[in-house]
Parts: sequence; structure tokens; C-alpha cells
Amino acid sequence: MKDMYSVIKAPLITEKATRQKKVDQLAFEVHPRANKIEIRNVVEKVFKVKVKSVQTIRVKGKLRRVGHFLGRRPERKKAIVRLYPGQSIEFFEGV
Repeated sequence: MKDMYSVIKAPLITEKATRQKKVDQLAFEVHPRANKIEIRNVVEKVFKVKVKSVQTIRVKGKLRRVGHFLGRRPERKKAIVRLYPGQSIEFFEGV
């Protein structure tokens, strides 16, 4: 990845991600070709926090049917970033 802002696409704000926030874990949607080292470096530089570990998950797109036509939701990659205790990111605080 050349641009560090293209590695992280968006924060994931779901019920499970909100529960994980209590144990210093944050969820992000990331670029499909980003690896754990790139994700760690980008989160530390952009949000100025200390990352303890990174876990990545590939989510396959589900099949969806609209009338006669069969389609598929897009595939994506998620990253669960664990921070050291006492670290936090501001935009997750209001959620």
C-alpha cells in the first residue's frame, strides 16, 4: 500500500464491535490486500495510539436474490485492532 489513508476504509460500528470496545478492541474495514503490519503502522500513525495486536478476517459476500436475478454482496476484509490498556480513539467514544 502506498497511501496510508487507503489502508483503512471505515470504522465498523456494529453491536459486536461496540461490545469489543470494552476490552480495548476496535474494528475497521480495511483494503483487501492490506496486511497486519501495514494496518498496525497506519493505526498507530493516524490515531496516535499504541497497538497491541491485529487480527484480520475475510468476509465472503452473501448471495442475494432480487426477484428473478441472483446477485452477491461485495466481499470485504475486517481488522480487529487491540490497543494497550488506557489507549482509546476519540471517534469511538461517542458510540
